[in-house]
Amino acid sequence: MAKSDTFNCTVITPEAAVLDCDATSVAFPAHDGEMGILNHRAPLICRMGIGTLRIEGPDGPHRFFVDGGFAQVVENRLTLLTEQAKTIDELDGEKAAEALVEAKAMKITDDTSYTARDRALQRAQVQLKLVKRG
Repeated sequence: MAKSDTFNCTVITPEAAVLDCDATSVAFPAHDGEMGILNHRAPLICRMGIGTLRIEGPDGPHRFFVDGGFAQVVENRLTLLTEQAKTIDELDGEKAAEALVEAKAMKITDDTSYTARDRALQRAQVQLKLVKRG
């Protein structure tokens, strides 16, 4: 694949730069649905949601569980800043199942507790789905 068909993709968490690679396409969960990025994308900044980050590139595919954050595209470079970026192998199905039970048991008393419960449910459900797919 020609170098001009790719763009730089960097995934960063508070702990480390998780990935820095060339990509031909990237799909990530935005706060309001899935967003797809190809080379020479117009500048963009958006809030990320909880879900699966899929990166396709010359060196093969990469898959991550991501937990919110921000995405920015500038000059053919995508930067994803997220609280968590875990590969499928790093996910623990048992912990995700326990987290789902705990999330379902969370009490809703106001808007803040509703939002916290909803995010906890999303986190656990996405992780379980990714673990099952393998």
